[in-house]
Amino acid sequence: MSSEPMPDDLDASSAGRRRRAGFLAALLAVVGVVLLVVASCSSQSGPPQPNAAQAAGVSSATAGSVTSAPSATATTAPKSTAPPKTTAPPKTTAPSKTSAPPKTTAPPKTTAPPKTTAPPKTTAAAPLTLPASAPTSISIPSIGVQSSLLDLGQNADGTIEVPSLDDPDSKAGWYDKSPAPGSLGPSIVLGHVDSKKYGPGVFYELGNLQPGAQIDIARKDGTTAVFKVDRVVSYPKDDFPTLSVYGNLDHAGLRLITCGGVFDSDAGSYESNIVAYATLVSTA
Repeated sequence: MSSEPMPDDLDASSAGRRRRAGFLAALLAVVGVVLLVVASCSSQSGPPQPNAAQAAGVSSATAGSVTSAPSATATTAPKSTAPPKTTAPPKTTAPSKTSAPPKTTAPPKTTAPPKTTAPPKTTAAAPLTLPASAPTSISIPSIGVQSSLLDLGQNADGTIEVPSLDDPDSKAGWYDKSPAPGSLGPSIVLGHVDSKKYGPGVFYELGNLQPGAQIDIARKDGTTAVFKVDRVVSYPKDDFPTLSVYGNLDHAGLRLITCGGVFDSDAGSYESNIVAYATLVSTA
């Protein structure tokens, strides 16, 4: 694995809160984000790298239409009648009164269109979360991943413990200071991309993972947390987005992390990290 930034202090208030607090505490130091280090990958070049479409993820937009209001109907007033002519008799008589022109009829009032009733406001459903339960295995059918999960803690120097490179099965591991998969927050799963001794590792194909793909994580309580991939991004190790990967979430999220980019033979590690972001969508 690569150098990964992580928070460092633990809050001892409760088991669930202790995990989250220990995971997220001290993200900000005196001059910025505190970075913890993960041991580097040790391998050769060649694993798939995510493209721009994978990094962008899936988005959708909807457009509404506007209806025009009905126009008013114009009315025409009738013409007035001219008075009759008078005849001069031997005796002068008063001329007959002229008939007053009929009153014009006022145009009918137009009826305003009925007011549209606003649809009732819908209350946003709370995001799906599961009670905390440690994970036991991970499955990603679209890229052929099937692995039991190790419990990973921290080394004495504050770096994140990583799976052993001397493991022919190249098992992935869950960082146990992060939320359990399915619980609120970003659950962190680490895996090697490859190794000199055994070749391709458990997350060798992570760069091929597509947005919308399914990730299943079995848990000790017998449930399976089902996640959908949001995006897959490659980051230079010296520009790792700490808050995007490890920061607080308002939903149950998952982060799969491995090495990627160009292999630096002098340093014996890759220059980048590949991160897959996913969101809990159901449970089985």
